Amino acid sequence: MNIKERTAKDLLSIRAVFFRPEEPFIWASGIKSPVYCDNRLTLTAPEVRNNIENGLAQTVRENYPDCEVLMGTSTAGIAHAAITGHILGMPMGYVRSGAKDHGRQNRIEGRLEKGQKVVVIEDLISTGGSVIEVVDALREAGAEVLGIASIFTYGMQKGIDRLNEANVKNVSLTDFDCIAQVAAQEGYIKPEDVQKLIAFRNNPSDESWIGGNK
Repeated sequence: MNIKERTAKDLLSIRAVFFRPEEPFIWASGIKSPVYCDNRLTLTAPEVRNNIENGLAQTVRENYPDCEVLMGTSTAGIAHAAITGHILGMPMGYVRSGAKDHGRQNRIEGRLEKGQKVVVIEDLISTGGSVIEVVDALREAGAEVLGIASIFTYGMQKGIDRLNEANVKNVSLTDFDCIAQVAAQEGYIKPEDVQKLIAFRNNPSDESWIGGNK
């Protein structure tokens, strides 16, 4: 079993992925989604957590061998960056969504020297906006961002385009398509639901999939 399928099975086994094709979740952006992925639940499932963090460490080793520092996204990526950094024996820090309004008013926490090669650790990527803000903050601080290592990506075209425009690479342990297929194979959803899920992924603004027209 490859890492993509194993991660999908792990996330499904601890109910970190919720499916509601007939009663969609509404994201903060207003997008209606048949799927909600809560990777924070991996932290309270030791066996799955071990697989995830070792998978992220392997991803960094194989795809970003020159990495010098890991930087987690706030807040979901912080714990994953810390554990992965421990496995790799590598420094880590994190980037806030905005600068603090007290103390040293840092946005980047942890020591980061100009020119250091950084990999961003993220839990999931949908439209890519929040992780690109983190990449921009690190670049403004003088870091060389090698790319992103994430647990899950929806693979939405908007997210792919944004990452390309920002000239930043992302490698995810698993993705939306794989989770949909594994979920159908293992009985979490009906086989006919896969088509609805992929229709959503292809065009989130077209809600006709909710009624099953696609």
